[in-house]
Amino acid sequence: MNDTALARRPATKGETAPLAISARGLVKHFGDVRALDGIDLDVPRGTIFAILGPNGAGKTTLIRLLATLLSPDAGSATVMGHDLVAEPQAVRAAIALTGQFASLDEDLTGRENLLMLARLWGFRGRAARQRADALLAAFDLSDAGRKQVSAYSGGMRRRLDIAASLIVTPGILFLDEPTTGLDPKARQGVWRMIRQLARAGVTVLLTTQYLEEADQLAARIAVIDHGRKIAEGTSRELKAQIGSGFLHVAPADQAHLDKAAAILEARLGNPVQRSAEGAQLSVVAASAQVANEALSALLAAGIDLADFSMGSPSLDEVFFALTGQGLDEEEREQRP
Repeated sequence: MNDTALARRPATKGETAPLAISARGLVKHFGDVRALDGIDLDVPRGTIFAILGPNGAGKTTLIRLLATLLSPDAGSATVMGHDLVAEPQAVRAAIALTGQFASLDEDLTGRENLLMLARLWGFRGRAARQRADALLAAFDLSDAGRKQVSAYSGGMRRRLDIAASLIVTPGILFLDEPTTGLDPKARQGVWRMIRQLARAGVTVLLTTQYLEEADQLAARIAVIDHGRKIAEGTSRELKAQIGSGFLHVAPADQAHLDKAAAILEARLGNPVQRSAEGAQLSVVAASAQVANEALSALLAAGIDLADFSMGSPSLDEVFFALTGQGLDEEEREQRP
């Protein structure tokens, strides 16, 4: 990806980057549901900042509010130095938003989509063609530019959708779950593109349910649940908050999972998390000694182990420790 079509001036060495977003006490209700419950947020310019949380946590509501698509019921915020409520037009002029689903005309080619949007933004004739071609080149879509969007893969659609958000290079790009539904290869491609946008000076605020996505991309991560921010920091800082190692155990016989979980919880005094596949148990262990005692208890109960290890917590385990549940749990209250 070529950064030329996207470049903004980054902070120079020794210069403190001003805030792209500063929010205090943001509240939003939908009927009786308190979708946002006093969110504070500071996002430095030119960084990738991730909002991590499960379905229904309030991630999309926060993005829509900061993009002026919703009005806060309480609290205040500035976006690129403009007051969210008093200066909504100035905020809109400084941002771009890409939602969870592509907003493209499938009957048009990729280039025709970008040309149409460039003209809507005020580009004329040659300038519109140059802008469309520059973005196609920047997102490695030049060869696909003359194909109808209906023939694009999921990853190509996502790249074109984000390119469409950058007809006029924004100060902030809001990405709401940018890789939902993409295969691993396409997801990696979008990740590379997001990193390059940040290097070009664009502030990226993204929401995600994918722990690896937040871990790989974000300089800082805010964890929200039930409309509240429950933690914030770098990935390393969030993991350090747990303050302990994790014992990972995989019983040889899956029929022993429940029994093994009960023994681990009784011995270690902490809740046990099951992996997404259900085959592995993870639990906070304060020391190697108590972990060894728990393993001995499992063996004494006749539970053979296919594998076990001690290690630092993953971001998934951090989220579980903070909320008592994993991000893969679907039994969540759905919010707008």
